[in-house]
Amino acid sequence: MKKLKPLVAALLLPAFLATPFAALAADKEKEKDSKKPYPLETCVVSGEKLGEMGKPVVHDYKGREVKFCCKDCIKDFDKDPQKYIKKLDEAEAKAKDKK
Repeated sequence: MKKLKPLVAALLLPAFLATPFAALAADKEKEKDSKKPYPLETCVVSGEKLGEMGKPVVHDYKGREVKFCCKDCIKDFDKDPQKYIKKLDEAEAKAKDKK
């Protein structure tokens, strides 16, 4: 009986300590799903088809997913983000009209 208590404590302690991390992971997954999806198949800055220059660069701008053909386009986007967000909003409106 004396050896049973430390054994049970040793088995339960990792589960008890891991519980907050499981909740954190669930929150991260929920946050990922709540982002607005990217409506274009091209880079919002350059107009290049995504994937032609390698894997697209994904950027989070105020809870919105924005994809670029390369890292250099992020710099241009950051100079005037509203200009490019307007393009994304227009693309989303067109997509809704087609449905």
